[in-house]
Amino acid sequence: MTNSTLIPGSAAFSHDGDDVGVLLIHGFTGAPGSLQAWAEHLAGQGYTVRLPLLPGHGTRWQDMNRTTFADWLGAVTASLQELTSSCRAVVVGGLSMGGTLTLRLAEIFPDAMAGIILVNPAVLTLRKDAKYLLPALRYIVPAYPGIAGDIAKPGMVEPGYKWVPVKAMYTLSRAWPVVRAELDKVTVPMLLLHSTIDHTVEPVNAQIVRDEVSSAQITDIPLERSYHVATMDYDAELIFTSSVEFIEKVTAGRVDLP
Repeated sequence: MTNSTLIPGSAAFSHDGDDVGVLLIHGFTGAPGSLQAWAEHLAGQGYTVRLPLLPGHGTRWQDMNRTTFADWLGAVTASLQELTSSCRAVVVGGLSMGGTLTLRLAEIFPDAMAGIILVNPAVLTLRKDAKYLLPALRYIVPAYPGIAGDIAKPGMVEPGYKWVPVKAMYTLSRAWPVVRAELDKVTVPMLLLHSTIDHTVEPVNAQIVRDEVSSAQITDIPLERSYHVATMDYDAELIFTSSVEFIEKVTAGRVDLP
């Protein structure tokens, strides 16, 4: 794949800074551009930052139907391993499905990170159509109208697909109960930022994550002025500054184990 095949806002972001690494993960049908300003802010603070483009994203929605949650998890696992090999401490953060993937990484590799940052993470949906129709729908239609662009701030456009690839969506729906069932394995410090009005991921998701993880340190920040894509919305600066405070706190004095 060459950069010429990517839709605008889909290029991965990478910055080599100091010995604290931050892995950021974008959402379902989204692209790195939705977290670009966040990544640049963290890079400006001197951190080593990785913001990969997930498989099947950033090109055509048809490409996404050839990928699964396991593919997306594999990509961010590789990024995490790269950071842990070169940094003394790593923090992982994600938006929406990026939050789902962040939680899964924390369940599987609890010792690989100093903390996690979640922005409107998803571990379930209350929509009956997703629960009852998706299993059959994936054999009937390839896609349906998309979910991108839930932003309160005028003029902000989220990069990503305008269609939801059904087969890919089905694999995500199958991953949610697996991630939720093992939330008690999440023990690392957590910064949870969640919009009080979210038209994409029901706010109950944040409550479930907060209640079911085993983290002793949880910083809970409601986002009262933003919708789902809060990293591009009115509360973006709050997300950026609070994440820096969190990263500084959880990585202070942390050293690599031999």
